[in-house]
Amino acid sequence: MTDETTAARETPLAQRHVALGARMIDFAGWLMPVQYAGIVEEHRAVRERAGLFDLSHMGELYVEGPEAGSALARALVSDPRTLPVGRAQYSMICAPDGGVIDDLIVYRLGAERYLVVANASNTAVVSDALAERLDGMRVVLDDRSLDTALVSIQGPESVAALAPLTDVDLSTLRYYAAAEGTVAGIPALVARTGYTGEDGFEVFVAWERAGDLWDTMLEAGRSRGAIPVGLGARDTLRLEAGMPLYGNELDRGTNPFEAGLGRVVRLEKEGDFVGRVALEKAAAEPPRRRLVGLVVRGRGIARHGYPVLSGEAVTGTVTSGTASPTLGVPIAMAYVAPRDAEPGTMLDVAVREQPVAAEVVALPFYRRKR
Repeated sequence: MTDETTAARETPLAQRHVALGARMIDFAGWLMPVQYAGIVEEHRAVRERAGLFDLSHMGELYVEGPEAGSALARALVSDPRTLPVGRAQYSMICAPDGGVIDDLIVYRLGAERYLVVANASNTAVVSDALAERLDGMRVVLDDRSLDTALVSIQGPESVAALAPLTDVDLSTLRYYAAAEGTVAGIPALVARTGYTGEDGFEVFVAWERAGDLWDTMLEAGRSRGAIPVGLGARDTLRLEAGMPLYGNELDRGTNPFEAGLGRVVRLEKEGDFVGRVALEKAAAEPPRRRLVGLVVRGRGIARHGYPVLSGEAVTGTVTSGTASPTLGVPIAMAYVAPRDAEPGTMLDVAVREQPVAAEVVALPFYRRKR
């Protein structure tokens, strides 16, 4: 283990990853597996069969009390009050100037009980921001990030692999829904959510039960062709699915409308919320840039930070790029000037200072068959 990873926190599954041959890296202050068998093999397993992920580095923030829904509606850009119990929504917490502090998933677990899941790199920031924004309301914020483990199974065989292990009826669990029950006899929250573009589930359990859960799910999944998957394939999967990554497509200098996620912002909701004035202005004005998909038509891979050119002028910057294992071509997401954002527009990406042709395409790059 290198000095860089020595100070990183370990999930309850860290030693299991090492035993499985994973290459471990420091990610957002956590020691995490980046790959086991290889990124391409793991990516294809999720697209074709199933993959098992350790997501225990994510943040879990419980908000409970008589004013929980109203408090979250004031703190976030979405309106969690509209969620039926057992459903979830994609959301964001924004700064007063409209910049994205983090993107989140909000689950309504009861009439007055919610779970907010934050990115690992932003958990402390989100927790502090929520504490400030919920102050004075009849609500309790409980950061249980270090008490909660999260294991995810994703892919077309995920239902068949998970169903025999749980008393939750997966056939009635809709996308972006969650139910409390057991998995492998362990009390769990089972959510039909994910970050891969495939069908799948995220299973929340107590930290100390994560090892038993992982072992049972991995063994059950093997009969369906499931393998453990690291952060490397998770990134290529989410990029093919056109899903943003905080720190790449989203950050404090970006508002949801630029990212093509204005639908998440509920400007019509009752009551004020942090960032409303700035986001109303952003909604009313043409965006200064737009997030687009690019398929590289020349030789080379567009990487994060590479300039995007329209003629000889810089029109934007690549935010994420890879060689797509599913499509067999290099793909990227980038922010470009609105005039260059229409699908079919031909641009160039400066790959090691050499212009390489790239075509603007609609996102996502990949959509699973229903």
